[in-house]
Amino acid sequence: MAKEQMKPIATLLLGLNFCMYAIVLGIGGWAMNRAIDHGFIIGPELKLPAHFSPLFFPMGNASTGFFVTFALLAGVVGAASAISGINHIQSWTAESLPSAASVATMAWTLTLLAMGFAWKEIELRIRNARLKTMEAFIIILSATQLFYIVAIHSAAAYRRKT
Repeated sequence: MAKEQMKPIATLLLGLNFCMYAIVLGIGGWAMNRAIDHGFIIGPELKLPAHFSPLFFPMGNASTGFFVTFALLAGVVGAASAISGINHIQSWTAESLPSAASVATMAWTLTLLAMGFAWKEIELRIRNARLKTMEAFIIILSATQLFYIVAIHSAAAYRRKT
């Protein structure tokens, strides 16, 4: 009985996480495209500046390049975890749990890594509204992805007791 009560909660969290990861991918794709289009161009006779970062982004601060890169990785793995999670929600068996849980845990750890860079970017303060939005989504996703992992594992724990 309790395992069936967790299924709607897990489904809601899965849908919410997928939508949020899709938004992160959209904003991150915009930021990466802008960095590529307006990045640093050095001619053969010029030297690199002293504090040049290979992850230079024309908007934001020194943490922006790392934040966008890891947010994009977290978004891709998070979207893949949602696809694996759909399979688990449909079957809702112990056999489908390990794949859904492992990919969800990988997405959560990458989201936590991106969240660390989001906090650093917030600390350095210079960023635009789109980056602020992506920071907020990553911070919220770090909690909702954890809640999703707990929801699918708690249903498995109830199954073992009966």
